[in-house]
Amino acid sequence: MAGNATQMIVCGEDLGMVPECVPWVMKQLNILTLEIQRMPKSLESRFGHVADYPELSVCTTGSHDTETLRQWWAMDREQTQAYWTDELGMTGNAPLEATPEVCGKIIGQHLECPSLLCILPLQDWLALDGTLRHPDADAERINIPANPRHYWRYRMHLNIEQLASANDFNRKVKAMIEESGR
Repeated sequence: MAGNATQMIVCGEDLGMVPECVPWVMKQLNILTLEIQRMPKSLESRFGHVADYPELSVCTTGSHDTETLRQWWAMDREQTQAYWTDELGMTGNAPLEATPEVCGKIIGQHLECPSLLCILPLQDWLALDGTLRHPDADAERINIPANPRHYWRYRMHLNIEQLASANDFNRKVKAMIEESGR
């Protein structure tokens, strides 16, 4: 069984083209799946449904190899509108950019999902605050795997002291985590 050699929780990156046997083996070995809503496991779904994530999973808004939440929101207007309507349950036209309020709704859904762990990229947390988010969403991308000149380029634009003194932001994050029961 996975995990016998360590006290750490084991998570598999089961994204993209995964052989048929992988989900079964991961389940047998109690290896947590990785759930990214914009990368659903079902080919029939446009998005993953966070409320239906398995308990033995890690949910996240993205990884080091994907766009940030703000970048993803701006990539494809049709996709954003479908997400706005179908996943967030909103009416009317989706905002052109992922505002702090939109990011708050998305992060809130992720925090309340049944996954054992919810691990979100720092950039997506910072998107909750209009003064803390980077002015250029494209500067927040960590890695573009297909581009050999864009490996691990992200650097946090705030220092630790600025982040620690962002009281409103820190209270908001704390409240969201506590309200979700995480």
